Formats: sequence, C-alpha cells, structure tokens
Amino acid sequence: MPYPHLFSTLDLGFTTLPNRILMGSMHTGLEDKASDYDRLAAYFAERARGGVGLMVTGGIAPSIRGWLKPFGGRLSLPWQVPRHRKVTRAVHAEGGKICMQILHAGRYGYHPLSVAPSAIKSPITPFSPQAMSSKAVEATIADFVNCAALAREAGYDGVEIMGSEGYLINQFLAQRTNQRDDAWGGDAARRMRFPVEIVRQTREKLGPDFIIIYRLSMLDLVEGGQSWEEIVTLGKAIEAAGTTLINTGIGWHEARVPTIVTSVPRAAFSWVTARMKQELGIPLVTTNRINMPDVAERILASGEADMVSMARPLLADPHWPAKARRGAANQINTCIACNQACLDHVFENKHASCLVNPRAGRETELRIEPSHSPRFYVVIGAGPAGLACATTLAERGHRVQLIDRHGEIGGQFNYAKRIPGKEEFHETLRYFRERLHALDVDLQLGRPADPAAIAAARPDGVILATGIVPRQIAFPGSDHPNVLSYLDVLARDQPVGDKVAIIGAGGIGFDVAEFLAAPRPSASLSTATWCAEWGIDTRLQERAGLTAPQPPKAQRQLWLLQRSPGKPGARLHKTTGWVHRATLASLKVKMLGGVSYDRFDAQGLHISINGESQCLPATHVVICAGQEPLRELAAPLETMGVRLHIIGGADVAAELDARRAIAQGTELGASL
Repeated sequence: MPYPHLFSTLDLGFTTLPNRILMGSMHTGLEDKASDYDRLAAYFAERARGGVGLMVTGGIAPSIRGWLKPFGGRLSLPWQVPRHRKVTRAVHAEGGKICMQILHAGRYGYHPLSVAPSAIKSPITPFSPQAMSSKAVEATIADFVNCAALAREAGYDGVEIMGSEGYLINQFLAQRTNQRDDAWGGDAARRMRFPVEIVRQTREKLGPDFIIIYRLSMLDLVEGGQSWEEIVTLGKAIEAAGTTLINTGIGWHEARVPTIVTSVPRAAFSWVTARMKQELGIPLVTTNRINMPDVAERILASGEADMVSMARPLLADPHWPAKARRGAANQINTCIACNQACLDHVFENKHASCLVNPRAGRETELRIEPSHSPRFYVVIGAGPAGLACATTLAERGHRVQLIDRHGEIGGQFNYAKRIPGKEEFHETLRYFRERLHALDVDLQLGRPADPAAIAAARPDGVILATGIVPRQIAFPGSDHPNVLSYLDVLARDQPVGDKVAIIGAGGIGFDVAEFLAAPRPSASLSTATWCAEWGIDTRLQERAGLTAPQPPKAQRQLWLLQRSPGKPGARLHKTTGWVHRATLASLKVKMLGGVSYDRFDAQGLHISINGESQCLPATHVVICAGQEPLRELAAPLETMGVRLHIIGGADVAAELDARRAIAQGTELGASL
C-alpha cells in the first residue's frame, strides 16, 4: 500500500473507521432548504463512494437563534428529521459514515435574532447580538443535546460540535467576546463550562456508541483570544466529558491571518495539533491545506495527528481516497485553495461548487454520461476552458483533437502558476496532462490552428477556446520600450527595473505586484518563516497565538494604480482579496485610486489625482488593464460552414475567470 498510515484503520472502540481521512465540514448552501436534500444526498454519496473514512456535514443550527442566516439549515424539531435521512441512507448505501455538525453561529449569525455571551457586535456581520441570560445559556445547551439526539434518529453516525472559528462556543471561551461575571463567564474555568456541559450532556443523552467530535480552537489568532494553557485545559476537560475525537480549529473568521488560502503552506498548522497530542489520549484530527496524499502520510507517519481533515480537496476530487489508495496520486484533481467557487459562493448566498470540479454540488444535474453516438470534435486552445471541454468530451467517448499554438497546455494558468502563492496551479495542469493521456486525446501543441485544414477534416463541431489578448491603453509615452504588458513580464521575462508603476488594480494587477515585489516564491517558504511573516507564535507563549509580524523586504518599489476612484482591490474575491491587499501593504506597495495617466518619460509616470499632478519616479510601467476576447478564427471557421462553439475568455474576457472557463467547458462537453 503506497500510504500505509493514511489507509490504516482507526478503532474508536464501538466502531472502526476504514482509514484516517476525515471530510471536514463545509457549508454548501444545500443544507438550508428541504428541497435541496436530494442534491445534498447525491453530493455526499459520491464522496462516500470515493472511499473517505468519515464525513462531516456543513453546519446545522440547533435553534432559530443559532441560524447562520434566516431559514438556514436547522435540526431542532422531529419533522425536520426525514430530510436528513435522505443523506444518511445515501451515504450508508455506499458503505460510508457521516456525522452532522452542530453549529450555533452566535454573533456571526446574519440575522437580527442572533445572541452571544455578551452584546458585542461582530466586525463581519451587520447585526448586534443580544446578550444571553443564564436561563438562555442553559436552554442553548439543551438545544445542542436535542439536536444531537435528532441527528441520531436521522441515522447519522455521530455529530461534530463546532467549538472553533469564532462561532458561539468560541465566543464563550474568549475574553474579547465573553465579558460576563456569572457562572458562564469571568475566569477561564467559568468560560469553558459552556462547551464542557454541551459535550457531557450530549454523551449522557446518547450513550457510549455514538461518535462525538469536538472542534477545538487551538489558535484563535485574534486579540483577546485564549492562551495555550487555557486551550489545553479545555481539551482535557472535553476529553473527560466524553468526546470521541478532537478536531483542530484554526483562526476566527474575523482574524487577519490567512489560514486556508493558496499562499498558506501545505499543512501549515499540523504542528499545533502535534503539541496538543502530547496532552491528550484520544485521537486528534489535524486540518488546513492538506491536499495531497504525501502530505497527509507525512503528518500521520510522524505522529503529529491520528487523522487528517480535508474539506475542499474532496470538493475538487470526490475520489481522492480511492486514487491515493491505488497509488494514483498523479490522477487526483488537486484543490488549489482558491476559494472562488466554494467559500466565495457561500458568502454570496450561492451554492458552493469548485473551480477545478464544477460538478461539486451539482452531481444530479451536471452528468458526464457516455454518448450513444460518438462524434469527432476539434478544440482550439488548451487553456482551462479548452482542457475542461476536451477531457469531458473524451470521457464521454467522443474522438477529440486539441490544438494549441503554444508548446505546452495551460493558457493563462502558465502565468498564474508563477505568482507567489499560486504555485498550486501546477497541480491542475498536471491533472489535465494525465487526463489527456488517459483519454487518448489527440494533442497538437506548437501549431497554429488552420481553419481550412480543420474544415477539411469534417469535424462534427469546433470549440473555440483561444482565450484573450491583453487590453492596451494609450497615453503619451505608452509606446516607450519600458511600457510593458503583463505578458511581457510573466510570459516573456522581460527585464523590469526596481521602480515600477502598475496600471490596473484588478486581479492581474495584484498578481503582477506580488510577482515583482515578493522576494521569493511562496512554495519555497518554510512553515516557520511563513508563520513569522504573518505573526503566528509557534512557541505558543502569546495569547491567541499572535505575535508581531516580520514581513519580508520587498525587492522593488511599486505603485499599483487604478483609474476608478476608491480603494484598489475592492472588487477582489471576498475571502481572499483581503489577503492580497494585506500582502501588498506589508511589501510597502503604494495603492492609488482615481488616477489619470498623463504621460511617461525619462522622469517617470506622470499622473493626476483629483486634478493634482505628480510624477512617480518609475523606470518601467506594466499594463494590467484588462483583456479582450481572442476570436480571430471565428469568422473564417464560420465562413467554411463549421459548427462553432465559443467558450472561456474567447467568449467573455471580463477579468480572467478560470471558474467560469472550466465550468463552461465542462458543461458544453457534457451537452454535445
């Protein structure tokens, strides 16, 4: 067996898990409506079929006041049980096990009924919570126990009690949010009574043969959070109260330290689980940025944890465990931790999916089924859209030729993978190379597409996925040799001086700024160095695990400019944009909005802001002002009578949107 520790069984006494892989909780939005539970059942069934050892659902509230949002997922009444049985029956039919996460949002609730230990508003929601009375605290404990009992009635193998990430239980534990002076607040012993009573009473109610996972916040990463000594004491009390497993929680949602984005090193927090493992006797689960089997195996083999939790990696590839077990890790569709279709969707009140796997959450509607009449298709362009379409068509049994004028597949991904913190894009291209080979796609690289030759081959259809060209802007001096496009920098490695003005503060502008300013690729950072740069105390001597950040020194002086007024980067993705802005701020990049570009000359880039002129002493200017569709082949192909489909950037080039490109390519491939 290629990963012996990962695929060893775990004996929990009353039940045995087949391997050490936990699919961690992740809200999909399908939990919130009874009408979506057939889709939710199919989603979990596919992952059970893929061989995961144990799964945990998205957060389910134990009461109305515990809702994440109005009418969100809740289990507090008997008539709500049948919808959950759809999920458990589907999972058990595939031989899997599943726990339901009980999550009380507390002050993170996005509704006016929210409650908290103290009436302190969260910085990430618009509503001020009501402080809970002592009676309300006791009633809430009963709500957790009732929810767990109903979960067992619904057929779940256990529950996970959500005690981290800044939700209600975490709010009781931290001084910043618990300013009570009664039996449920004050010193650490009283603050921890709430979670200990929840676990104790849940175990007492449900007996010894039911899995109880407790999600323990081991690093709060917010001012006024718990000390390590308090967390250890809580862990021991939770163990004594009867929990089966303790899962690692890292950071509150309001923390200003990244914990799951691509720039976080793989397994960046397994060390904190290892420290806790020295204190406890029950199995511990570690989490965050564990996306490939070798990483998981190393953690388990070194004794840092007893299980590894992966949520987004099993969105990206539901058959991750089965592929790893048979030694086919190169076939895994790796999670790149982009958050664009999962967490960003959830925060936009959409259903979660996955950038690299658009079928995630759509298993019942986006089906990849064998074609009853195989045909011949030509795909022009081996970027994300073309790759997704070509492999989907081939998977269905069609004969596919994929043409690209470049010498390698990937399109814009080949530039993205060079950005510090986006090295995981290498994995997506590795996955597509494997798929193209396994599906016997006729790959023609390094040759321009010839419309006449394509028409002469008489394909049943041609898919144009030729991508984009950078948009040019004109101002006096814009034809100077030191005025470059972002492709000059990322694709052609043209030399750039030590003072650079970047025009355009969208996603590409931020990427180019990080590429030019960062002293080294993120992939080369050790966990210790990365933690030091972001101010994480790996000695665990500081409260909440926070210490003074030690950012790296930038290798260039940069100005990041945008024509529209306001804060640059405001339109970046919700869950990752703040990380990019914070990174550039730490690298001393000056970000300016409302800029007019007057001219570029030997003195630098002359600009105006609010009618006031200034000169930035830049030696080079890099244009990142958007893209235009590249579809010059469309007209000649249509003239020759070819049935044409246009996808990806060639269709719409409003910012580079790999999520849309891969989804569009997959959907077209599934429908032809």
